[in-house]
Amino acid sequence: MTVKSRPTSVLVTRPAHQADHLVDLIEQRGWRAIRFPVLEIIPVTYSDKVKNLLQRLHCFDALIFISANAVNFALQANGGKIDSFKNHRIAAVGRATAKALEGVGLPVAWVPSTGFNSEALLAMPEFKAVKGRSLLIVRGEGGLETLADTLRARGAVVEYLEVYRRIKPECNNRQVVQLLKRRELDVITVTSGEALQNLVDMLDQDSRPEMLAVPLVVISERMKDLAETMGFRQIIIADSPADAAILEKVTTVCNGEYSGRIE
Repeated sequence: MTVKSRPTSVLVTRPAHQADHLVDLIEQRGWRAIRFPVLEIIPVTYSDKVKNLLQRLHCFDALIFISANAVNFALQANGGKIDSFKNHRIAAVGRATAKALEGVGLPVAWVPSTGFNSEALLAMPEFKAVKGRSLLIVRGEGGLETLADTLRARGAVVEYLEVYRRIKPECNNRQVVQLLKRRELDVITVTSGEALQNLVDMLDQDSRPEMLAVPLVVISERMKDLAETMGFRQIIIADSPADAAILEKVTTVCNGEYSGRIE
């Protein structure tokens, strides 16, 4: 067996303000975490629509938060006040979102026991019988429509409170390109389809063949399908978006336990 004379290198593409924990976990294993944020999360311009929705939160039967970013930016848009949110039953799409809500003092009435996406929330009994209910989905601009479309089909009145947007950051790609060219990048981690597309766009065409050969850790079947269409050849799906779940799959690759098949 060939002993590698360089440190194992893992590309972390989370937004800069959300990368620290995963980076720490990787470095605790003695590996090298390469930060390359491919998304930047910024607040929306607080339009009259946003202000109006915040003023009439009392009109909704329940609030549904899509992400931890939705929690943080909704509070920011509301001047940091949580009282107007406290008067509602609140749903979180996943455990990380529930943790963010509870961390600011907002109790969570519903969170899927398994799964971390819209489909998991829609499978809960409480969201199957929603006819006549008024629901507010708190999210970023331009998200998937599955949740709202399904709830409307079940008879609910659904509106969006969009409090942040995702942009492609300005980021020097030189370090990543050099690692790829030297074949010294061992794993790439990506946590959304938009992030995956940005990653491809932010690297030059010359380094694409090397990038597609690197094992890629993603967090959903939807992302796996997208990665396959892009030409990635080794795709591993983490059990959840949690850093510990991502680290588990990274460890599988770095320890040589991954067979190399598309999973």
